[in-house]
Amino acid sequence: MKLHYSRNLNPRVAVAVARHLDAPVEYIRTSPMGPDREAFRAINPNTLVPVLVEADRTLWETDAIACRLAALCDPGFWPADRQAEVLMWVSWSAHHFIPAGGTFYFENIIRPQFLDRPADAAALAEADSGFRRYGGILDDILAGRSWLVGDRPTYADFRVASALPFAEQALLPVSGFRHILAWHDRLNRIDAWRAPFDGLD
Repeated sequence: MKLHYSRNLNPRVAVAVARHLDAPVEYIRTSPMGPDREAFRAINPNTLVPVLVEADRTLWETDAIACRLAALCDPGFWPADRQAEVLMWVSWSAHHFIPAGGTFYFENIIRPQFLDRPADAAALAEADSGFRRYGGILDDILAGRSWLVGDRPTYADFRVASALPFAEQALLPVSGFRHILAWHDRLNRIDAWRAPFDGLD
C-alpha cells in the first residue's frame, strides 16, 4: 500500500493514523497541484492528498483512509460496537469544529505562505465565534472523560483534534479551554500524533 501525503492539516491526520496503527504503507510525499497534476488525477480526480493506493483501488479522503487502516490493523481504533459514536464525532468535527479551526489555519498559516494578501478579518471573526461556541461544547464533554469514545484513543480523537497541532501558529483561541488542552496533552503522548512526519521526507 502507498499513502500519498503532504504536511498539511488533513494529510497530517492520515499519516498520524497510519503510523499509530503501524500500518504497512509506503509513505510518498506528493504535490498533487504540481507539475504531475494530470498524472495524479488518475489516482484522485480531486487532485488532493491524502490518497491510499491499495492494489487496484484507491481511497481518498482522510476519514475513509482511517476507517480502512483501522479495519486492517486495529479494529479497536474505529470500534464496531461504537461505530455510530465515532461517526458522530467525525461528522460534528467536519461540520462544526474543523471549519472554525480550519479558517484560522488557512488565514494565518496558508494564506501568508501562498497568497499575497492579508488575512480575512471577517472570516476570522466568524471562525472565532464558531470555535468558541463548539470549543465550549467539547470542553464541557471532555471534563468528564479522557477520550471521546470509550477508554482509549480512537479515530474520533484524532479527527476532532485535527487543527490543534497548529494552534500556536494559527492563533487558535484555545487558552480558555482547559479540558481540551489537557486532552490534547494526552494525545501528544502518542508519538504518531505528536510527530507524524518524523523520519519522512
